Amino acid sequence: MKAELISLAKHVLENSFAVDLPFSIYSAHQVQIIQNVPILKPLLIFVLSGLKAFGKHGDIQCLAGEFILLSASTQMDMRNIPHQEEYFAVLIDCEYADFHDLPQGFGVPKPYVKGEVDPALALALKQFIEISSVAPLVVTSDRKKELLKLIYHAGYSDISNLYKHLTISEKVQSLLCENRLQDYTAEQIASSLFMSVSTLRRKLKRESDCLSEIKHRVRLAHGLHLIQTTHWSIGHIASECGYVSASRFTEQFKHRFGMTPRAIRKTKLHVESE
Repeated sequence: MKAELISLAKHVLENSFAVDLPFSIYSAHQVQIIQNVPILKPLLIFVLSGLKAFGKHGDIQCLAGEFILLSASTQMDMRNIPHQEEYFAVLIDCEYADFHDLPQGFGVPKPYVKGEVDPALALALKQFIEISSVAPLVVTSDRKKELLKLIYHAGYSDISNLYKHLTISEKVQSLLCENRLQDYTAEQIASSLFMSVSTLRRKLKRESDCLSEIKHRVRLAHGLHLIQTTHWSIGHIASECGYVSASRFTEQFKHRFGMTPRAIRKTKLHVESE
């Protein structure tokens, strides 16, 4: 089933005319070690080939045939490790509203939930991928909720505890993610959250955050996503992320993630054996 899902996901991605598919594919043929990756919203990852490891020392591991559901986080170290020439994963961004239909969790919010992709979940993922290229987003949104329900009823009830009330930082992140092309001022952001600029800055400071850091985090997270999922030039990606030059984007990217955009691109290429 893993090979079938990989083939299907590649086929849909290559042949879809949809502007925005409700899933992404991350693949690599060489090891990727990426630090400080921001998780801007709950993220469901299905590893279909290779190994995905989290943490400074890779202590949390997600093997091929497993899923991991991550809670939002300002930074997380990741390693994508190929097996038999390829690392391959399907990523699905979730909204907090996607968890509303699940029984309410009463425990401490969890940073992640990990488990095995059983036959029912694999079939649901297959159907989700198949319908993604032809159905409107409202349909795929319902299918995404079905995936979460299947995970919950397969014994992973802790996913209810990934839902939490958004912090001010996360509310600002959400606003910027939904309108990436708009260069929001502090006044506009504060107004959208029904507070003054001084109150916004004070609340962000309590969360050890600030507007400039959030803006950079959102821009660079989008840049990393585009490096992983498109063939666009570095200059074009820099422009899409709001940077005036490719060199400035590369500098900030390397400072944040520990790898340059070109270095990550190289990991996606086949290496010819000598």
